[in-house]
Amino acid sequence: MMKTVDIGHGNLSVDIALSVLESEVSNAMFHDEIRSIKIVHGHGSGTLRSAVHQWCNEQSGRFREVIPGEKHDLFHQKSVEMRQDCGFPKDRDFGRKNRAVTYIWLL
Repeated sequence: MMKTVDIGHGNLSVDIALSVLESEVSNAMFHDEIRSIKIVHGHGSGTLRSAVHQWCNEQSGRFREVIPGEKHDLFHQKSVEMRQDCGFPKDRDFGRKNRAVTYIWLL
């Protein structure tokens, strides 16, 4: 199962958005049925997107994979494996090279 966390459309500051993200990720990691998280950070100026990617990089070893939305397609092996692990969830952004989302594949 894939969980969607939208931190890009609530007019949140970067600090609050990352706090919400941390909370959502921590909660998801305790639910075996959630295998991945789709983070919606939006397009905007790119500040939140950069902060999310930096936060993910700082979490080294915590996730199986972090996949930027622009790489999430049929030709990206880790995307295919993650989708399979999640039971092939419906995702309108799969294959759309959407920079407004980032995927976290949980351990």
